[in-house]
This record gives sequence, C-alpha cells and structure tokens, in this order.
Amino acid sequence: MDQTEFRLRYSLHPLSPPLATPHAAGLRKAAVLVALADIEGELQLVLTRRPLHLRAHPGQISFPGGKVEAGDADDTATALREAEEEIGLHPANVEVLGQLPAHKTITGFEITPVVGLVRDAFEPRLDPGEVAEYFTLPLSFVIDPMNRHKRQFLRHGRYYTVVFIPYGTKFIWGATAAIIDILCRQLGVKTYQPQGRRQTNRFK
Repeated sequence: MDQTEFRLRYSLHPLSPPLATPHAAGLRKAAVLVALADIEGELQLVLTRRPLHLRAHPGQISFPGGKVEAGDADDTATALREAEEEIGLHPANVEVLGQLPAHKTITGFEITPVVGLVRDAFEPRLDPGEVAEYFTLPLSFVIDPMNRHKRQFLRHGRYYTVVFIPYGTKFIWGATAAIIDILCRQLGVKTYQPQGRRQTNRFK
C-alpha cells in the first residue's frame, strides 16, 4: 500500500465500533502519533520500546506519545510534541491526516491516536529516558489479519479483549496493538483472527 492508497482508504472506509474495554471514571488524557514512514517504497509504522527502568509499562512497545499537557493546543499538538521529544521527529516533517477514535485503557487513560505520514526520511534521535529502541513495522504485515490476534482475559470478574501482534522477536500488545487494529479497520481491511479460549488474567 503506497501513500496515495493509504490516504484514500483512510478517508473513505467506515470504521467499525471500537473494542469494548472496561475502564475507570476520570480518565487521564493522552495522545500518540501513529506515524507511517515510506521506507524503500513500503509504508512502515514508527514504533518504540520503552526502557526497563520506567515504572509504567517498562519494556513494552508503544507509539511515540504521552500525557496531554496544559500548554498543548490539542491532541495533535501533544502527539507531535511527544514524537519530537522522544525520537526527534520534527512536527513540520509530519503530514497529519486526522485522528482515530480514542482508545480507553484499563489503566485509566483515554488515548487519542493521531495519524500522520512522515514527509522525509529522518535520523531518529532518541531520548534515553523515554525510549530504549526505535524500529519500524511494515504496514503490509499488520493489515494481514493472520498477523493480528485477540484473546479474552478475566479481570476483576469481567472479560475484556486484548489484541496482540507477534513480529519476529517483538511482541506488541495492549493499547498499541489495539490502536494498530483500529487503524487496520479504518483502512477497510479484515479484523484480527477469531478469538481463542478465554483466559484468566494474572494481572491484579
């Protein structure tokens, strides 16, 4: 899928309702940048891995992003600011296409995914306090429904759905995988693989 087809699919295809996820009241606002870079003629998602020293979600794979701050004009400003701080992607180097529906997490966040295309190749400049690794994931890989999976887990007496995407040595799950799945549905591609048996969540 090239940039032209991506723009067309993003703007024209209807989006299915988001996954139902139990969440607490009083959600904290956050935004992430779902950036796609054209690398040797193939669109790739820009992703990072969080350092192990962080208290929240250590070692997990995520999009550049973070909490909305008082000085941010809107969610787009938050996502662009965080991407520049975390990986050195300048806001002027991003063609913002729009936003996906906000994703609510069981950890108390409402995350707005901001979708954009990277205009020109850039050299990542990582903030070691926030990012341990930068890598890209081919869009062609995640739009294949064989590579997106879901499972239901029991938490506090209620089942909820977790999307996960194994990719080589990487394991993408949680909010990041859910947002990737939302993007795929926005593009009009098939949803993830049928669910397996329900699991009892070990997270307390």
